[in-house]
Amino acid sequence: MSDLGDFTDDFEVESDGDPSSRPTDASATEETRADATAQPTDGASSTGRAGDSDANGSTGRDEVSFETLDVSPAGDDRGLGAVSVSQGLRVAEDGDDTTLRAFVTTGNRDDVRLGKYLLVPYPDDELLFCRITALEYAQEFQTDDATEIHARRAMRRQGFEERDYKFVAALDPVAVLFEQGGELKRRMVDRVPKPGSVVAEATDPEQIKTGLKIPGDGVFLGHLSVGGEKVRTAAEPPTIDYRLKDDYADGDPLVFRHTLVAGGTGSGKTHASKNLLRQLLDGDRTYRMDDGRDARMAVVQFDPQDEYAQMHDDNPGMTDSVSRRYEREGVAHGGHDDTLCLVPKEDGVPYGGDNHRAEQLEFTIPFSMARDRPWLVAGSSLNENQFPALKELLRRFFRQYGDDGEYREFLTFLDDPALKEELHEAGRVHEATYDAVKRRVRGVPSGVFDQSARPITELDHELVRPGGLTVIPTYHLSTTRAKEMFVLAVSSLLIDDKLSNTPDSRRIKETPLVLGMDEAHNFLTDADNVQARKVVSKFTEAAKQGRKERLGLFLITQDPQDIAEPVFKQVNTKLVLNLGDDDAIKSVNIPSNLEHKVPYMEKGQMVVYSPDNSEPVELVGLPTCVTRHGE
Repeated sequence: MSDLGDFTDDFEVESDGDPSSRPTDASATEETRADATAQPTDGASSTGRAGDSDANGSTGRDEVSFETLDVSPAGDDRGLGAVSVSQGLRVAEDGDDTTLRAFVTTGNRDDVRLGKYLLVPYPDDELLFCRITALEYAQEFQTDDATEIHARRAMRRQGFEERDYKFVAALDPVAVLFEQGGELKRRMVDRVPKPGSVVAEATDPEQIKTGLKIPGDGVFLGHLSVGGEKVRTAAEPPTIDYRLKDDYADGDPLVFRHTLVAGGTGSGKTHASKNLLRQLLDGDRTYRMDDGRDARMAVVQFDPQDEYAQMHDDNPGMTDSVSRRYEREGVAHGGHDDTLCLVPKEDGVPYGGDNHRAEQLEFTIPFSMARDRPWLVAGSSLNENQFPALKELLRRFFRQYGDDGEYREFLTFLDDPALKEELHEAGRVHEATYDAVKRRVRGVPSGVFDQSARPITELDHELVRPGGLTVIPTYHLSTTRAKEMFVLAVSSLLIDDKLSNTPDSRRIKETPLVLGMDEAHNFLTDADNVQARKVVSKFTEAAKQGRKERLGLFLITQDPQDIAEPVFKQVNTKLVLNLGDDDAIKSVNIPSNLEHKVPYMEKGQMVVYSPDNSEPVELVGLPTCVTRHGE
């Protein structure tokens, strides 16, 4: 038996060992066609060959003509393929028990992608809206292609014959779409499509939005995408805009139910955050208050990298065509004039602020804030005995010095040996505890309290302005502890007044407010010391009660797993950009079909998981920031 290497691509056997004696494919084909079509004529010899020429070159017979039949199919193909029952056809309450597959025709296979949205019609004009969850090739015929012959043929062949294989898409049914009162609505999947139903790509914006439960109006976040590519429709514009509910029709606006933006370095989380915050500050956006007023949103943003004050300025990279496109889609853009850079004043530490044109105003933390917030002067961890001792010392100090008492005076107050002995003998503060508290208080950065600037307690009208953005930069501060003190002092001031029935500032109480915090993991992490637990407790309270008080938290982080669980679990809307850490990805708790995409997302791509707004979806953010961003 010859080795397979002696065979040609078509496995033809050589004639007489001479390759040249074989007819070419073309000549063989012509000879075969001639033999198959030749017919004997009346004048032909029974031993002769039909069609032999006479001496004059005549064929000796009439020309044979054939009737031409139209074999082209009637009508045009529609859709991508059809529902298949070859491996079952079933929808079930348990998604794992659902079997819904579609055969995709040869010409459509290159256009099919995982995650693409499809429609399957029912006989009564209802539609099954579904999503592709798996794609596979299967054998067309019951033959084994894992053989030497098939492999060698494939190795020598240049192309691939799609028609040799079946191409099957597994579908996840999302919702049933139906008309009611002239309006398109959705319901849970409760019926199975018919075998052979045509499967088509969803291209109508209304059908896609209804199928995914995306609101028609609200705060713009980005465009619906699959695999990083925008979903295209037959409408104008051809994209699907994704928006967060921002009215009271179905509950409170989602911004007051808190938002998390999670993404690694270079993922575009600051870019995305600026775009979202700019929408909240749009002049046409108002919120109904309990007293019947419609008030504009105020935003206070803590800024560890000195980036958000740039929102005052226009983006120099914004072209006229991009600007017009944003206008057509109802996207607020352009610098926000009412932007104030409220600069923390630390002794001997200057603030640059030369990368933006926003107004700057310095402020200081008055030591009087420590009366109600003793953790501000806990230089390091205090145990359960030391914290009550600190509160007792502060109470005595302010009773003696009044609200004008300063931090340096408190240090002198603690140096009094008579006070230490009095408290020890009275059994109120043990002398060892007294010394420990004194050491902790002296560990506070000395240049934070009572500097030559206006106290933050007197700047409530500057801090919170309807329609205004207040940015508090912290990158210039000398130590991490100094940054924490300023952030926690201002945020506690805002939260206390927002949640109090007897607030110190009516302006803060009566203005819708978003409190934004970049690098939130540095300030809202779980800890075992008293002051850290107090801070987490304060933000947990804000997260739980913020909805009714028109207070929303806007947390930005690259380490979502480090944010304290009591705060994290109150967040309703999660925008997840590229994350490379497995613990971080697991912590955001998004559906598994989107979770595996997160490490591979390009800059600006994101997953939005907001159960009260829509189905979990993938988005592409705006490529051009609506305000200035970067150098």
